[in-house]
Amino acid sequence: MKISSIIYRYVFREMIPPFVINLMFFTFVFLMVEMLKVTNMVVNYNVGVITVLIMLAYSTPYFLTYIIPMSIMIAVLLTFLRLSGDNEIVALKTSGMSIYGLFPPVMLFCLIGCLLTFFMTAYGMPWGRLSVKELTYKVLSSNLEIGLKDRTFNDSFEDVVLYVHKIDSKSKELQDIFIEDKRTQNIVSTVVAPRGKLFSKSDEHIYHLLLYNGVIYQVDLKNRSTNYIDFENYEVRLDIQEAASRLEQGTKHRKEMNLVELRNYLDNSTRRNSKYYKALMELHKKFSIPIACFALGLLAVPLGIQSGPAKKSFGLVLGMIFFLIYYFLLTAGLVLGETGTCPPVIGMWGPNIVMGGLGLYLLVKTANERKLRIGPIANLIKGIKSRCRTWRDLVR
Repeated sequence: MKISSIIYRYVFREMIPPFVINLMFFTFVFLMVEMLKVTNMVVNYNVGVITVLIMLAYSTPYFLTYIIPMSIMIAVLLTFLRLSGDNEIVALKTSGMSIYGLFPPVMLFCLIGCLLTFFMTAYGMPWGRLSVKELTYKVLSSNLEIGLKDRTFNDSFEDVVLYVHKIDSKSKELQDIFIEDKRTQNIVSTVVAPRGKLFSKSDEHIYHLLLYNGVIYQVDLKNRSTNYIDFENYEVRLDIQEAASRLEQGTKHRKEMNLVELRNYLDNSTRRNSKYYKALMELHKKFSIPIACFALGLLAVPLGIQSGPAKKSFGLVLGMIFFLIYYFLLTAGLVLGETGTCPPVIGMWGPNIVMGGLGLYLLVKTANERKLRIGPIANLIKGIKSRCRTWRDLVR
């Protein structure tokens, strides 16, 4: 028993460094994806660097929801790749310990990853999304252009829908503008203009959109009449404070709800519509993604042992391929579940069942000293790498 505890501690300690390194690396990679948006906000809209860093920190729980299971899998995989490559697995088998005997430290490691991921899905991600929304509206109060996106309908303002085809980041000029204004009772005004300019006056929460050489189409719903007006200059007033207060009083998005709020929303929902099933999917996802740490960790053990004698890089690539398969199955489950094609339970738990079942099958084969046929996969990866090199040489 004492020898077993020493081995357990040894295996557990071996998994910690690769987990920390992978966690930091993948977090950095995910944050780098946001750097283009960050650079745009700092350079073109004069947003403070501290504000941008805080916004990135609020976004980190969303990334960690997927990074932690991936880091758990790769840490287990790298550990068993090293143990197998250094023939330590053979030495342990010779001493009488089976593959199943190495599972307690792996399961404990996966349990820690599961608890961390559950904390992120249940509390971290809703808190982060709400914090990003609040901070965004504070930033919008001083620079509305940040909240406007090209080729996107913006309905944040009450009874006003705004569409801008293009925003010139240097001159701050808006091009090809469409506005639907229902703020006047019984009258719907549609404004179309080729260009416009956004500016604020004394009150920082009030913005004015000055349009040039456009057309106003007015429909009087009460009298059933229409008007057509050409203009050279036309000003539209936009109230940021009103939009922010309306948002705070409104219902939360399903991804901003914690477990209790999601459960209450589902219990109080009387209609089984798309919003209900999306909320149900979100509730299952808060549990299924943490449990994926066990499924992916289970799969990583036989992959690491079987790939050890070969190149370690191949085993790492193989692990990444299986994680991409898991992510593809999860994405497919989300799409099919939200459209009602399959039940939310199957859509969210199916990837765990597939990966866990595959891992259990490979583990049994590995424990029974049966070699996995990974040679064809290795040859396929080598063929793809050689073709990429040939294509790169031709391009040069």
